[in-house]
Amino acid sequence: MTDCIFCKIIKGEMPAYKVYEDEEFLAFLDIFPNTYGHTVVIPKQHEEWVWDYENLGKYFEVVGKLARHFREVVSEGVRSSIYGWEVPHAHIHLKPGRKDTLKGEKLSADEMERIQERFKVSEPKYIKI
Repeated sequence: MTDCIFCKIIKGEMPAYKVYEDEEFLAFLDIFPNTYGHTVVIPKQHEEWVWDYENLGKYFEVVGKLARHFREVVSEGVRSSIYGWEVPHAHIHLKPGRKDTLKGEKLSADEMERIQERFKVSEPKYIKI
């Protein structure tokens, strides 16, 4: 889908603060975060809805591994949600921490880079499923 912002991120046509990537999935920081490390996990194959993705088990394995990694980073829980029509591409939100600590406002590039470095999954820790 040519107008899909997430497809443009996958193709490298738009920048993103990536924290994880493999052949099928990409995870990047939400640009309007509710928590430090608020991440969006998407399949690289365009599907409008999470439930339409052919291999939900693999999708949720990746989401689970990221959530466990984030839990190590913040020493707290990690919340998840599947919602939103703002981008018609399957996506799952991961929010480290037990409550929202930010107001969904854009952070500076320096702050986003610091958060990216903190939450990034080191290779090859989670590449093989």
